[in-house]
Amino acid sequence: MACLGLYCGKTLLFKNGSTEIYGECGVCPRGQRTNAQKYCQPCTESPELYDWLYLGFMAMLPLVLHWFFIEWYSGKKSSSALFQHVTALFECTVAALTTLLVSDPVGVLYIRSCRVLMLSDWYTMLYNPSPDYITTVHCTHEAVYPLYTIVFIYYAFCLVLMMLLRPLLVKKIACGLGKSDRFKSIYAALYFFPILTVLQAVGGGLLYYAFPYIILVLSLVTLAVYMSASEIENCYDLLVRKKRLIVLFSHWLLHAYGIISISRVDKLEQDLPLLALVPTPALFYLFTAKFTEPSRILSEGANGH
Repeated sequence: MACLGLYCGKTLLFKNGSTEIYGECGVCPRGQRTNAQKYCQPCTESPELYDWLYLGFMAMLPLVLHWFFIEWYSGKKSSSALFQHVTALFECTVAALTTLLVSDPVGVLYIRSCRVLMLSDWYTMLYNPSPDYITTVHCTHEAVYPLYTIVFIYYAFCLVLMMLLRPLLVKKIACGLGKSDRFKSIYAALYFFPILTVLQAVGGGLLYYAFPYIILVLSLVTLAVYMSASEIENCYDLLVRKKRLIVLFSHWLLHAYGIISISRVDKLEQDLPLLALVPTPALFYLFTAKFTEPSRILSEGANGH
């Protein structure tokens, strides 16, 4: 009997030499997906560079949000912000390493995966066949193993580590903040982690294909907003404070990350020169700032004109 549906397959029940016995058509076990002949095959391939870049993007999201809310609620005079930034980086790094260690194969910083072939691989629950239009054959499984579930595991470890480490740190070093403000960055994380989880659950496949463009667009917009809000109109304004240089170099790293993700570095000699475009947005802003005068626009907005 032929298997119906895109993701239904026959599971191997017994193998003795060249003799293989397969079961009935149905859902493949975790860590396997169907091949062209509708047999469930184990995921034994290594993730491609693009897969690692996607996982890196999903890992960066909570870290960037942590840093944003820490900076937002710490205040300009608070000395605790730096320690909280370092702690957030430590939490996300340990969570990422732990996630890799508990994934198959267990105990090594390596994962085996199934190759992503098309968008529908992320949404197998939408392709359960109904042969008689009454009975549904449920063949939902993780065809992109482990790119879908590994993100949830990482977010869980991030949340646990944050709840174990951050409250103690904030309580000891955030003396310059009021009692109601000390834990606001932690409260913010309790909101954005569920949002990130739902985003991965619903839009994981879309994010997989769109994340390079999301990185480029958001990094360009945030860099322009930051430079205008800081009234940076020339190179001297940029160099006068170390924090501005750190923000600039961070955005340049995001630009490079997005460019590499789009090109996938398939042809190294053709794709590497594209990295020369990384400083272009900042240089364009500096060259054209004198025509727009961000400081004047900000002052007029403050005065209600």
